[in-house]
Amino acid sequence: MPRSPFVLLLACATALLGCAASQPAEAQPARQARPEIRGTWMTTTANDAISSPEKTAESMARLREIGLNTVYVECWKNGYTEFPSRVMDELIGVPMKINGAPPELQRDLVDETLNAAHREGLVYIAWFEYGFMAAHKDTNNTLRQKFPEWMTLTHDGQMVGEQNPFVWMNPLRPESRKLLLGIVLEAVDKYDLDGVQLDDRIAWPVTMGYDPYTIEVYKREHRGKAPPDDPRDPEWVQWRADKVTEFAGEFYRELKEARPNLIVSISPAIWRWSLDNYACDWPRWIRNGWMQEYLPQVYRPTYARFAADWPRQVKAGGRRPKDVIAGIAINLSAGDLSWDELEKKIDITRRIGRGGHCHWFSRGVLETHPEELLAYYDVERKGQAPHPGLPRGWRPAPIVLEQEHDMPFPKEGMSYWRVHETPHRPYRVIGLHKGAWETIGPYPGGMAEDSLITTDAKYEAVELLVDRREDEPFER
Repeated sequence: MPRSPFVLLLACATALLGCAASQPAEAQPARQARPEIRGTWMTTTANDAISSPEKTAESMARLREIGLNTVYVECWKNGYTEFPSRVMDELIGVPMKINGAPPELQRDLVDETLNAAHREGLVYIAWFEYGFMAAHKDTNNTLRQKFPEWMTLTHDGQMVGEQNPFVWMNPLRPESRKLLLGIVLEAVDKYDLDGVQLDDRIAWPVTMGYDPYTIEVYKREHRGKAPPDDPRDPEWVQWRADKVTEFAGEFYRELKEARPNLIVSISPAIWRWSLDNYACDWPRWIRNGWMQEYLPQVYRPTYARFAADWPRQVKAGGRRPKDVIAGIAINLSAGDLSWDELEKKIDITRRIGRGGHCHWFSRGVLETHPEELLAYYDVERKGQAPHPGLPRGWRPAPIVLEQEHDMPFPKEGMSYWRVHETPHRPYRVIGLHKGAWETIGPYPGGMAEDSLITTDAKYEAVELLVDRREDEPFER
């Protein structure tokens, strides 16, 4: 792990600069609810939950208070990463761009939301929302402009088909695969993520695949025969599904090699619509032992329709029913789901599957039904539900440091923060500046004596968060 030039460790004798030790607030509640995923997706679209550092901190604290334990936060959208990316800078000359934000509000959204989430003990999954999607149909972004040959096409040569209003990178092309895998691995190396998720865009819309590159590969594998004119020809659909599956396996293996304890998550369209329309055969991936969790988007407007579809998703999970987590939509295009309907949907996931549920999206949790969910989870009486895929206490509370003012020879523009004896484990140092908790650098922990961390004077508060990137693999 690279060391930040902004962090300086100085061993100090307690007699010289004594002060009371900060106590890590790691106390567990008197009770703990049954393990289940209680999650929500967080996006920059159609809400303000992560629109500023202050809102981010407020939202994470409120989600934890309501009873959630996991957040899925967007970081790849409309052709841009929402964190500074060397891969994207070298590819298109734009290292990051937050969806819809003006230049003065561009910020490292992953670092900001990750620190805010971990301070609240939330499991953080980096949500690479767009997957193989390069752009919305009306967005002529840099990626689309610079590499039009990477895009897959409809039978009539269009970049946008009737199935959905997006431009798709060709999942078969090595360049597309390298880009998607590259930005994910970069984020895994750069940040202390608990997991990563690809949405229902690790797929191939069946109306597409008629670009020259795909046609040539298909011909090569079919003795010169071109793909069928009918985009829904079963063999043609399965051929594309096999190519997507090939990438899914590569994606999983690469990530687990990089970080064995990383949660690798997929949020596919529901089975079997996903295969027939998106060439995504995700039950096959489950049978292959890939990914830790699957969140099919069972976005049904009524409980009756949800109750009909949900058991089919659990059945598609085969011998891994608890790894199938229900994606439940609160905020639908037709209107918001009533509490009565939402409650019944959550209830059935606890009877069938029992792995948990995830709300689309955080606006529904924070604005539509916050009080109802607060009462339903009843954390005060039942305790927080631990994440079923991670050890208890995986994200302990931060260690709050005290500022040391009585320095004999202080340096101008610097602040000093006392660290008392800490467990021998890696930490990352975070500092509060203008409402945002920024990562300053690493701290090794396990120091025999008191130490001082030296930071820029701009930080109003400094804390230590456990860094799990170098943890030994554990049994799930």
